[in-house]
This record gives sequence, structure tokens and C-alpha cells, in this order.
Amino acid sequence: MAKHNITGAKGEELATSYLQQKGYLILKRNFRYKRAEIDIIAQKNNILVFAEVKTRTSSQYGYPEDFVNQKKINLFLLAAEEYITEINWLHDIRFDIIAITYSSANNSNILHIEDAFH
Repeated sequence: MAKHNITGAKGEELATSYLQQKGYLILKRNFRYKRAEIDIIAQKNNILVFAEVKTRTSSQYGYPEDFVNQKKINLFLLAAEEYITEINWLHDIRFDIIAITYSSANNSNILHIEDAFH
């Protein structure tokens, strides 16, 4: 597995643990629809949360959240719409970014941006 894939997988594990500690129920990870993927789908109360996880080992080339571009958002929304239809969700939804700067198991920074885009 390539180094960036390992970093991404570690970031998703950290994000999942973080959300669980905050009281979210993890419903699905790595949901795919066509060319789109949603890293984490979670629920807290009556809110369905679609989370994009971006992980970097440093901020030398920019912050992780800066790498969520419009093309990624459009694909993300397409996949979210499919999931909402699949489960017939009739309550609130939210799109979050979880930005992680990870340098070691004991040294990571998690920024949870709620309602990051629409």
C-alpha cells in the first residue's frame, strides 16, 4: 500500500474514533457510488452526517481542509443523495470535513468543520 493510502487510512481511523467519542453512531465507512466516495456516514440524534476526511502529515503544502475542491464536493453530494434515497432518510443532514494533521500515533491534530458545504 502506498504511503499516502496508509496515511489516509490512519486518518479515517482517527476520525472514526473522534466521532464515536463525541457521541456519533458510525453507520457506514467508505460508501461508494459511481466515482464518488464518502469516507464516513454517521448519525447524531436526528442528523445524518456525511464526513470527508482529509489527512496530511504536515501543513507544509497547505492545510488538509484546503484539498476539498469543488469537483470533490460535487461527487460527494452525488453519493450523499444516493445514500439518502437508499435509506429513505427524512430528517436533517449535514456535510462535514474532518481535517487531520498526523505525524505519529501520539501526535495528531483534528479539526472538525461542521456544515462545511451544502
